[in-house]
Amino acid sequence: MTTAQTKTARTEAGIPGLRVPDSTLGFLANGYLFGLRRFALVGADAFRTRIAGLPVTVAYGADAARMFYEGDRFGRDRAMPTSVQHLLQDEGSVQTLDGDAHRRRKMMFLRMLSTEQGLEELRTTFAQELLAAAAGWAGPVVLHDELCRVLTRTALRWTGIPTGEAQVDGLTSELAGMVENAGRFGPANWVARLRRRRTEAWARGMVEAARSGRFAEGSPVVQLALHTDADGRLLSADDAAIELLNVLRPTVAVARFIVFAALALHRHPIWRERFAAGDEQELLSFVHEVRRFYPFFPVIGGRALKPFTWHDTPFERGDWVMLDLYATNHDERIWSEPRRFTPERFRTWNGDRNALIPQGAGEPEAGHRCPGEQATVDLIGEAVRVLSQRLSYRVPDQDLRTSLRRFPALPQSGFVIDGVVRRA
Repeated sequence: MTTAQTKTARTEAGIPGLRVPDSTLGFLANGYLFGLRRFALVGADAFRTRIAGLPVTVAYGADAARMFYEGDRFGRDRAMPTSVQHLLQDEGSVQTLDGDAHRRRKMMFLRMLSTEQGLEELRTTFAQELLAAAAGWAGPVVLHDELCRVLTRTALRWTGIPTGEAQVDGLTSELAGMVENAGRFGPANWVARLRRRRTEAWARGMVEAARSGRFAEGSPVVQLALHTDADGRLLSADDAAIELLNVLRPTVAVARFIVFAALALHRHPIWRERFAAGDEQELLSFVHEVRRFYPFFPVIGGRALKPFTWHDTPFERGDWVMLDLYATNHDERIWSEPRRFTPERFRTWNGDRNALIPQGAGEPEAGHRCPGEQATVDLIGEAVRVLSQRLSYRVPDQDLRTSLRRFPALPQSGFVIDGVVRRA
């Protein structure tokens, strides 16, 4: 693998524009490949166009990621369509804040999601729940659906909410629906947003229960419920409920990464055999390659908070920019043979946080990079351990194609497994 610094970015004096009045249909038709095809067309690492009638600059690569995430240049308010924001963040959440307000709220999440003790508890809880669920898989199961339920139970237990405080199947459906329908428009999105309101009402109840002392002192749900912003006041019950969902929902979303990890083990059995034998020397490399190679969310949007210049092009306050995550993870200037699944590439990776960006770029402490990224890595790694070392199963014939026009992507079948047996 090459590093982001070893090749010069393809740039021009100024950012070229596409010769179409609007790219909305092109974005929907091309999906994850929308940016890659157009960067190649214009011969640059950024282009200007309109989406939904609004002017936008679309950029990719490590240099673009640094521009987007460093220097407090961008905020997330009004940076994505309302249909997406209401399902994945909503008003008042940490990602819609900027500056010191964002950093203070972000530190709460980092304290919960980044300590070794907390991560160990998360891994242990997930393994317990996955093995317990697998014991009841008597016939063929759709792994994605089962993982969503397992991860919902894991997230509840880890945050300190007893599973008896929720109808787990209903909550699983609501949380998974937020992820599944975030990239859709029309009735499916509308229904998911209506169901989210019911989930928020449940989450408010959990916040109030935490504030009344019903849950274990120091547990993540109590930390969140008692968090104070810069003014020294508790979050409103509504805002705290949204932030609770911002822990639960992303945990369930990891099911997609785990399904892709299972798909990689199936298509590249040498890695399954290696892990089954207890050789975990390159487990982290495998997890990183799953996150780099397979599609998750395609882009992230931001609104300029102040004027600046990039690529000899001025940006004004309020300008809309989208960073193409998928294109950056498949950027041939960074990754040799990016369309090949090659975990070995991470043996020499320089750790550039602006190169591997399935969940955003930059530093978690200073910018908008996902505070739960390490938890995601750990959950995928634990799933690979369980699937390769503690369970045996068959993968029957099925449609394992992954459409790059579907946001977020998933194998067509959801990855069906059968004959699941727990190893001694």
